[in-house]
Amino acid sequence: MLRSALIAASRSNGCRTVVERTPVLRPIVDRFIAGEGVDGAVRAAKVLAADRYVSLDHLGEDTLDRAQADATVDAYRAVLGKLDEAGLSARAEVSVKLSALGQALPVDGDRVALDNAWRICEAAAAAGTTVTVDMEDHTTTDSTLGIVRALRADFPSTGAVLQAYLHRTEADCAELSGPGSRIRLCKGAYDEPASVAYRQKSDVDAAYVRCLKILMAGEGYPMVATHDPRLIEITEDLVDRTGRSSDDFEFQMLYGIRPNEQTELARRARKMRVYVPYGGEWYPYFMRRLGERPANLAFFFRSFVSKG
Repeated sequence: MLRSALIAASRSNGCRTVVERTPVLRPIVDRFIAGEGVDGAVRAAKVLAADRYVSLDHLGEDTLDRAQADATVDAYRAVLGKLDEAGLSARAEVSVKLSALGQALPVDGDRVALDNAWRICEAAAAAGTTVTVDMEDHTTTDSTLGIVRALRADFPSTGAVLQAYLHRTEADCAELSGPGSRIRLCKGAYDEPASVAYRQKSDVDAAYVRCLKILMAGEGYPMVATHDPRLIEITEDLVDRTGRSSDDFEFQMLYGIRPNEQTELARRARKMRVYVPYGGEWYPYFMRRLGERPANLAFFFRSFVSKG
């Protein structure tokens, strides 16, 4: 119920206004968001790249404006240029949401999103890095995977995200675990109905493990996106059982969450990538992060009380 309420708040203009205009909340937001501009994002990437890897996400989604979608492409091309100039391309990629690139436009949304994603992939290739296409709510899954397949024709290293809580994801993992694939497996952050997704944590965890086993047994490159210590242990066991080396998979965590565990994994010579969001449209992302993990909400309230 709390998770649903926070996700609903992520769509509320009134709640957004309160959060954005409350200065005491800014340090809390800054824990999870690497600033509103490209310079802050590159600074954060430079710090993290000392021992970890990075995936930068220019925040924004659900655009119904073609000009805004084009502006998002320009923002990604700009940050990719900055990463290249800073010598960070070997350690940093970008993540994109197709809804920010025009996927939901009423006319030719898929085509517009594909064209815009292609331009970002082109810039990433020129900079010597890669792109991972984020997954959003279940109504866009088929469209998103179709666009990823089209992108991979020209940019084979393009990654995709699969959400373990969807009933369909085991089949998607089996289909997409072939040679050259890059799949980020996450639990899922959207409030999906029981008809398409597991709702109980124990069921989601079990589905995650089933999907992870498929990816680890496959021929692709699994990107294990979890903060759960138990799932990290299971991953390590599967790595041993499947004979994967440290170069054959990676862990991923969110910026600002379990930073000590991130550095510990990196110290153990595990490839550890940090998902780093930045940009002015941070509010929906921030609220979903609070909703998907009770520990995040506890941190929020502790920080609020201490500042108050």
